[in-house]
Order: sequence, then structure tokens, then C-alpha cells
Amino acid sequence: MRRLVVAGVIILGLVRLVGATGAAPDPTDLDKLKSLAGTWEGKDREGKTAQVRYAVVSNGSAVVETLSVGEMETMVTVYHKDGDQLMLTHYCGAGNQPRMRADKGAQGGVLRFSFVDATNMPNPDAGHMHKLALTFRDPDHLTQEWTFRDKGQEHAEVIDLARKK
Repeated sequence: MRRLVVAGVIILGLVRLVGATGAAPDPTDLDKLKSLAGTWEGKDREGKTAQVRYAVVSNGSAVVETLSVGEMETMVTVYHKDGDQLMLTHYCGAGNQPRMRADKGAQGGVLRFSFVDATNMPNPDAGHMHKLALTFRDPDHLTQEWTFRDKGQEHAEVIDLARKK
């Protein structure tokens, strides 16, 4: 029995050693957002020009996105961790501030956020951003798909972006 315990301890130590010296772990979702730092340009599906700026702030604990599309009012989204979960607060042109939580880990290069709650929303049927999908196509190309919900109806707003060099 003692030999089994010793063998188990040795195997556990080897597993930890291999894990420590093996390939780097996948970056966290917040790190993926940090990698977007800089200026991006593109168009929405209606051909309107879009400009986005990402900035890492607050000692690396948050990413601020500033988004302008066509003649719409500029909007700000702040991404941050809440424990082990990634959250966002979107300061919307609709005058409310929806909060969304990310699904665990980007799947197939897509990071998805879903509505949690909102401030300054008069009732649950009021128009608000309800979902966001960020598709990391490569280090210099990103697609945002915002889903706006109003009176139970959803409308997707898709923006294709390229990093400005």
C-alpha cells in the first residue's frame, strides 16, 4: 500500500511539473479584449462607417470601448471581471445601461455576452442591448454583433472591423 501512495505522489508531482513547463495556457477572455487595444475602423451591414477605440484602463482591470457608427451618438462599453466571470456595462444611446455576463470561454473564437440587468430602464420591454457576440477572426479583424431588444422583438446590428495601422 505504501508503494502505491509513493507512486501516486510521484505521478502527481510529474503531472504538475509537466503542466508548469508545458504550453502556455489559453489567454483569459479579458486578455483577449486587452489585445484589441487601439483604433479600429469598419462598416455595419448597412454601409455606415464605424470607428471603435479600445483602451486598457484601471491598472489592467478593465477595457473601455468607445463606439461610433454613422451619425449615431457615441456609446461606451466597459468590460471587467467580477470574480471569475467577465462582465460588461454598455452605456447605450437609448439612455440605459445594460449589464451582460460572458459565457464561459470564447467558443470557436466567439465571445458571447447575455443580458443580466440594466439601470435606467423604465420597464423590461423598453429598448436595450440584450446580447453581444465578438468574433475574433484574426489579430486584426473583429466582428461585433449587437442584439437590440424592444418590446420582445430582437434586431441584430453587425459591424465588421479592421485594426487601424
